[in-house]
Amino acid sequence: MSAFRSLSHRQQGLLLTGGGALIMSPDALLIKLAALPDAEILMWRGLLSALGFFLIVLARHGSRSLQVYQRCGWTGVAVALLFSLTTCGFVLGNQYTKAGNVLLILAGAPLIAALLSRVILAERLPRRTWLSIGLCMLGIGMIVIDDTGVGSWVGNAFALMAATTLALNFTLCRRRPGVDMSPMLVFNGLIVGGGAALVLLLGGGGFAMPPIDRWLLVVLLCLIIVPTGVTLLQRGPLYLPAAEVGLLLLLEVVVGTLWAWWLLGETPAPIALVGGGLVLGTLVTKGLYERRLEQRLRTAVGID
Repeated sequence: MSAFRSLSHRQQGLLLTGGGALIMSPDALLIKLAALPDAEILMWRGLLSALGFFLIVLARHGSRSLQVYQRCGWTGVAVALLFSLTTCGFVLGNQYTKAGNVLLILAGAPLIAALLSRVILAERLPRRTWLSIGLCMLGIGMIVIDDTGVGSWVGNAFALMAATTLALNFTLCRRRPGVDMSPMLVFNGLIVGGGAALVLLLGGGGFAMPPIDRWLLVVLLCLIIVPTGVTLLQRGPLYLPAAEVGLLLLLEVVVGTLWAWWLLGETPAPIALVGGGLVLGTLVTKGLYERRLEQRLRTAVGID
């Protein structure tokens, strides 16, 4: 922890957000492998992730957990509701169309976040951020270019809902600087899981345990990967503008596609390899350039 605190504010944000995106990278793949009906995967994802989020809150804050929730206020309630829509959009999008389509549309989150931040927060982003967003969007388009004609409109619409609500979520978090909204993700899980359970009950489907191999995948994804990765991502707006949090989220898109290539045996087209290299190269170049700028600023301040 001392090594983390020795990093600059920006470096902490990059580490948290990038780490969260990498942890979340198998998300779409595991949803596909679990192969559960819509309401069932949403129920298990919601309830198990709520438990995981709550355990993280207790581990981080202990007896101060109640005060942490009180600090979030009504903005925290909005964050929980928005992330519930993000979860539903992402999961259902993967149910109705190919993962590549969902990831392509989710890649639009940085641009949406940049526009929302400009309108709602009056945040001015440097030209290099806009350029990075454009290059990354181009790279993501190359990765999933073979998928763009085969997705269903329903799945694409759910994915667009996920991208928009995620961007709005990050933007709202920037309105409460210094307030960690990640504890509110417990309520996101309860909303999604409870709503899906209600749908199952009203539909007369009941609660059936999935086969053991699928159940282990669901537990790995919903109890461990989702709470850990999303908690880190949700803390990103404490350190970085919403658009840059969304930009780092593209790591999940690229690495998630690599997971699918590897474990599902898909053969990437050359243009997809070029696209992945463009995204990763853009993020690395931007990170190194901004690190140099930060070091120069520190030196100048030290001299003054």
